[in-house]
Amino acid sequence: MPGAVIAIDYVWFVWSTAFLLPWTALYFFFEAHRRAMLWTSLFTMPFGLSEPLFVPEYWSPPSLFDLARSTGFDIESLIFCFGIGGVGAVLYNLASGVRLVPMPRAERRHRLHRLHALAVAAPFIAFPPLYVLPWNPIYPAIVAMLVGSFATMMCRPDLRRKTWIGGVLFVFYYMVFLWGLEGLSPGYIERVWNIGALSGVRILGLPMEELLFAAAFGTCWAGIYEHLMWRRVA
Repeated sequence: MPGAVIAIDYVWFVWSTAFLLPWTALYFFFEAHRRAMLWTSLFTMPFGLSEPLFVPEYWSPPSLFDLARSTGFDIESLIFCFGIGGVGAVLYNLASGVRLVPMPRAERRHRLHRLHALAVAAPFIAFPPLYVLPWNPIYPAIVAMLVGSFATMMCRPDLRRKTWIGGVLFVFYYMVFLWGLEGLSPGYIERVWNIGALSGVRILGLPMEELLFAAAFGTCWAGIYEHLMWRRVA
């Protein structure tokens, strides 16, 4: 590809691995958030196995051993999900300087938490019926995560501020990586993303769907650790 820094076959691997650089730095320098980062990343990593749902309908990236195009699965998706999971969970904490403490048992018995398990499972319940609708699979994924974000805020009002601010922070964080991708391999997005099946809307030169994904993921994952592990912001 003209102007590309590296061969197109390795762009997805290099880009996904790049998400591990800030992850490693944050993990090293912010000891108080290590548990949340590692736990959330390990929880998020298996979602990389959902890649066959999006290849080739959403995109078709050249990958190591050509796995994505031949099987739908790839190693890069696991790396990508690991990298964004831990960072998405602690961006708000780092930006605001808050710390997490266990939620008192008495508070757990509040009537809002009676649907705790349902709220946590909300995005996974919402995705299957949305997926069968005649639209690109990225859209049900976005909507399902937004459903999860809304369910979290209803069940955990204390996480409302972190949820929406965490989403905004993750959008800006993700935009930097998308711009880096274009710098690494100009024209990669047009060549790999199935632009014809999407809205075609660009925001600051980036596909709207990628920014919607970042917003949905950022809001859904901002409070995932607190919600699952019964922690709250102190």
